[in-house]
Amino acid sequence: MTLRYSRVIPAAVLLLLAVVGILLLELPSKEVEAPPEHMYGIVLDAGSSHTSMFIYKWPAGKENDTGIVTEHSQCHAEGGGISSYAGVLGGAAKSLKSCLDKAVKDIPKSRHNQTPLYLGATAGMRLLKIDNATETERILKEVENKLRSYPFNFIEATILSGQHEGAYGWVTVNYLQENFAKYGFAGRWLNPGRKTTGALDLGGASTQITFQTSDKVEEGDNMMELKLYGQSYRLYTQSFLCYGQDQFLRKLLAHLITTQGVKPQVVHPCYPQQFKMSIKLGMDVFDSPCTKSYKPDKFDPQMSVTVVGTGDYQSCQAAVMKMFSFDNCSYSKCSFDGIFQPSLKGNFMAFSAFFFNVRNLFSLNNITIESPSKMEAAVQYVCNMTISEGYRFDELSLPSISFQEKVEGASVGWSLGCMLSLSNMVPAESLSLMKALPPGPWAGILFLLIALLLFAVGYLLISLFNTINKEGPV
Repeated sequence: MTLRYSRVIPAAVLLLLAVVGILLLELPSKEVEAPPEHMYGIVLDAGSSHTSMFIYKWPAGKENDTGIVTEHSQCHAEGGGISSYAGVLGGAAKSLKSCLDKAVKDIPKSRHNQTPLYLGATAGMRLLKIDNATETERILKEVENKLRSYPFNFIEATILSGQHEGAYGWVTVNYLQENFAKYGFAGRWLNPGRKTTGALDLGGASTQITFQTSDKVEEGDNMMELKLYGQSYRLYTQSFLCYGQDQFLRKLLAHLITTQGVKPQVVHPCYPQQFKMSIKLGMDVFDSPCTKSYKPDKFDPQMSVTVVGTGDYQSCQAAVMKMFSFDNCSYSKCSFDGIFQPSLKGNFMAFSAFFFNVRNLFSLNNITIESPSKMEAAVQYVCNMTISEGYRFDELSLPSISFQEKVEGASVGWSLGCMLSLSNMVPAESLSLMKALPPGPWAGILFLLIALLLFAVGYLLISLFNTINKEGPV
């Protein structure tokens, strides 16, 4: 009898421990809602002068089909914009490598194949397409092959239209100002019902103006409708190709050369006195679709010309004004060059080169740009930029513009707005139910306890069977 109990007791103890363990896991455990992991997205902003990569993240559960997106990290690619690699095989793809390698490290490996990867080329590639469509397609295909070689969910490598560039910039501005969604005290994202802010973007080869309007948009190409966070928005957007900072300065130089005649030296009233630089008539001036109308019938593209600054404000203003046309308008109202524009309404945010120009003006003379007269005074002081107000901002409306580089730590530009739109394409993940322990450890412990239970039962039965056989019936 003692031998029988000595074999049964250990098995019974194991059995009791297994049953108690399972009960502790199952009976008192509480199911709680666990937020899904973050999703990630990558946007490459392939501008005319350089390429920037932005990595964004958002909770996998989305608000009215649009992700609540934050900037995770960014990277500036080596070299110039991808359009600068025309004729350089492999150059555009190679320039993106270091940033894409960084993305592989920055984004959790478990999310790589779910991370959308998008490249949008802007005005630099739009100009190259006008000049050389075949080379444009070659560069895009080269870049696409490079992007596909990485473990992300490649979406597209494309040339962004000026209207989409403007609209995405507008989305970024209003998202960062929480005009679409705001995190409330109850821990929920709410629609704050605010008025939206217009967007003014100045790049290297184009400039964009975008704002919400209820007016009739008389030119269909200027109207876009977006749906974000369950709300619809009707926008006016216009992109002016060749009016970006770099291309406009090239146009201005071309105008001065053709006006003064092709000769070894050209006087530039918009550059300060004692300023000098040497340029080539081809690559620096006339080898651009933006200067086609100024190109002389005969000239040597390799000819070197010295540009000499004179710092003449009046002459500079007169030369700049000739770059714009305010005379012909076939609509009820226009901005410049015969382009329709409804009445300006509300506040605006100016970013990209607008911000840097105004910051440089202020740093040189401490004049805050809050009216056209203040801008004129600042420009007269430094004499290195235009005061032309082509969008019709005046003494009353100019103070409504804020000049920004970043808002809440995120860069202001079209890429964030694009990512918000792309997040519509990524399926949301619902909240998951989990035990007080995380699912992995909980399941592992439960498995071990069940195995212990089965082992204890088996051991108990074998012990009883052996004892009965040896001792005989009681």
